[in-house]
Amino acid sequence: MSDRLLISTRKGLFDLRRSSTNAWSIDSFQFEGRPATFTMRDPKTGTLFVSITEGHFGPKLHRSNDDGNTWEELNAPAFPDGGDDAKSIMVFWSMFMGANGRLWLGTIPAGVFHSDDLGDTWHMNEAFWAIEGRPKWMGGGFDDSGVHSICIDPRNPDHVSVAISIGGVWRSEDGGASWRSTCNGMRADYTPPDLAEDPDQQDPHCVSQCAAAPDHLWMQHHNGIFKSDNLGGNWTEIKQAGPSTFGFPVAVHPSDPDTAWFVPGVKDEYRYPKDGKFVVTRTRDGGQSFDVLDKGLPQAASYDIVYRHALSIDKTGNRLAMGSTTGGVWVTENGGDEWSELPERFPPVAAVTYV
Repeated sequence: MSDRLLISTRKGLFDLRRSSTNAWSIDSFQFEGRPATFTMRDPKTGTLFVSITEGHFGPKLHRSNDDGNTWEELNAPAFPDGGDDAKSIMVFWSMFMGANGRLWLGTIPAGVFHSDDLGDTWHMNEAFWAIEGRPKWMGGGFDDSGVHSICIDPRNPDHVSVAISIGGVWRSEDGGASWRSTCNGMRADYTPPDLAEDPDQQDPHCVSQCAAAPDHLWMQHHNGIFKSDNLGGNWTEIKQAGPSTFGFPVAVHPSDPDTAWFVPGVKDEYRYPKDGKFVVTRTRDGGQSFDVLDKGLPQAASYDIVYRHALSIDKTGNRLAMGSTTGGVWVTENGGDEWSELPERFPPVAAVTYV
């Protein structure tokens, strides 16, 4: 069980601990005033990583080797200089550690980097940068496209899938030496009809993989909920799921690939819970049916949206935590049947991580 949460917010990183009475409290507050966008812990070494966006000074990466007591700034990766396609990194948006100790990093604009020494040195994935359709990718919520989801097969760390908003899902089976699009079955109804199935127009909001059954992927797409039972080879759309199939995050049970959680909202220019009722939807039968979970969540005048990295599940599959754009944080001990709101009010939450 996890008794610690890292809450990445617009004004810094909050480290929360749970007491023996199941009460959560703030243990420390770090990077005060600076937006923390993503946090990750290496399961083998315990090393913590956090991405910070410094505004005028650009994005930074920090690492802690002493469980978050102190942090050191890393040499951050960068895109190549010069040329017609020269870009600067705006955000370090996603990180994932493979079983072989290789740390993968996704950025805005959409780029992929890796490190084999816990972030001391970085290598840009040139094959990803050279994808023919990449110049057509565009921003969803940001001005440029970005890699927000990285899924690495625990059976083979050379099998890597990444999701781009807006640019579809891409898969490598040779450690990043080559990439192929895996968007079959997706649709984009925000484009002209003749482009609806174009892989480069797909806007996955988040992709999550079942740890115990890694062939199974769940996706929250701009156009709804999709799932794949063959590592993204084909995607099946789930057309009915409670009040809405639109949202940003998805959490998958670590040992049951048929169980997943979503946080729905009204899409496009609205982006708030339908009818002002904040709920979580859960399927336990592979998307055939959904429970609408609202116990302990605000059911009137709620304008909370949960971003793609702000819904987290622990290793038991029973405990989840989520944070919203209005600074609320909720936890559940029973798979979402009941939620408890933490008494603290946080800045807008970008990411929540069980560690």
